[in-house]
Amino acid sequence: MYIGSHVSIKHGYLHAAKATHALGGKAFQYFPKNPRSLMVKEFSHDDASACLTFCKEQQIKSVAHTPYPTKLIPDKREIEDRIIDSILNDLHIAEACGSVGIVVHFGTTKTIEIIEAYQKMIEMLNRVLAQWDGQAKLLIENNAGGTNMGITLEEMVQVRELTDDPSKIGFCFDTCHAFASGLWNGEDWIQVVEKGEELGYFEHLEVIHMNNSKYPFRSRKDRHANLTKGHISPEQIQMLIHSKALKNKLVILETPKDEGITHQDEISLLNKWSFGGQM
Repeated sequence: MYIGSHVSIKHGYLHAAKATHALGGKAFQYFPKNPRSLMVKEFSHDDASACLTFCKEQQIKSVAHTPYPTKLIPDKREIEDRIIDSILNDLHIAEACGSVGIVVHFGTTKTIEIIEAYQKMIEMLNRVLAQWDGQAKLLIENNAGGTNMGITLEEMVQVRELTDDPSKIGFCFDTCHAFASGLWNGEDWIQVVEKGEELGYFEHLEVIHMNNSKYPFRSRKDRHANLTKGHISPEQIQMLIHSKALKNKLVILETPKDEGITHQDEISLLNKWSFGGQM
């Protein structure tokens, strides 16, 4: 696996890659631009190219994460074009940096009927895919369960298959979200893998967000905890790490950095836990 954490691009994409190397990481995630904005960013292609070169030299992999306002089921039609343009901008930045793709949360809504919501999500994905010919993929992340959308592997797979070009779509699996939503209870990983393999989910999985949960199983609350401080036990996390289904994937920490444990500490811990047999 390629283990790392979310890092800042405050000083550029190359600096983010070098910061990852300094942490002992082999992977990193970054916001390609202001995480609270849908503005299209004019980025430095030289900086992105230098990032790509450095990552190749150091055998580091990366993934981008779309800004928070990015919604695959927009509340208002007038914002749809801005979201599409922003996602395409993120894809171009990811491609220039050599990243595997961009993570985007599975859509949610409280304003329209669920069937219409799925149709809108697929429509938005198709609009992006029709304008994208690069190698970077759009990676759909499972939800924690604030609504009843995006909390099953079946949904991920079906939405991907119903788009016009599924080959441009992959998945990101968030462990905290899976635990909070009820997708994974900590003890049934083997069953989750069996279902995922039957559905064809894991062959398109690119990234794992390795986060513990501050709240119990099926809490439906998206609150990340440090690896050794949440409701998911170290043994349960190690079961995932040793799983053949996650071999060669990017493992990204999105855990707190201000609660007495650094990402460098947790990268070291994950590397320590990763030694051993596969399940």
